[in-house]
Amino acid sequence: MAEVKIAAEVRNDFGKGAARQTRRAGKVPGVIYGHGAETVHVTLPGHELMMALKTSNALLNLDIEGRSELVIPKAVQRDAIKRTITHVDLLAVKKGEKVTVEVTVISEGDLAPGSNLLENVLNTISVETEATHIPESVTVSVQGLDAGDAILAKDITLPKGTTLVTDEDAIVIQVVSAQAEEPAADAAESTEA
Repeated sequence: MAEVKIAAEVRNDFGKGAARQTRRAGKVPGVIYGHGAETVHVTLPGHELMMALKTSNALLNLDIEGRSELVIPKAVQRDAIKRTITHVDLLAVKKGEKVTVEVTVISEGDLAPGSNLLENVLNTISVETEATHIPESVTVSVQGLDAGDAILAKDITLPKGTTLVTDEDAIVIQVVSAQAEEPAADAAESTEA
């Protein structure tokens, strides 16, 4: 995963009024915490942050007044109607440090012939990996699976240096047989009449 460089400013004004003023200027208020250091309140450019967060588990390299800080998003708050970012919590990380993140599970391949349905029980799994090598997603092959088959978390091949945190016996994907609907009694009576 590539680092995304974003310029940030230290924020000294707090409260609803200051946050609204920051948002009107096209910026997003945020906080950086972690490593036992004091919490740093920052302001980030709204559009650049939105584009960076389109990638899951983005690694941000913030330039804060000439000082570089590696962070990953921990919590992103969005406006319910406009879907714009209203606040972001960032976790400070260091190169080589292990972090626990949620990674998207993507399935590929075709199921065995028949009327079977693929059910994604878990859309993401928790993994522990180096902060600078967070995988965007993991891919699982469902090729040839039939009704009753399931893929457990331990069956997923993870990238080198990544370990599974989710319970290894958790069902991630399962194949179920499609149930045919019984014709409604009313429909049968109307055809007879």
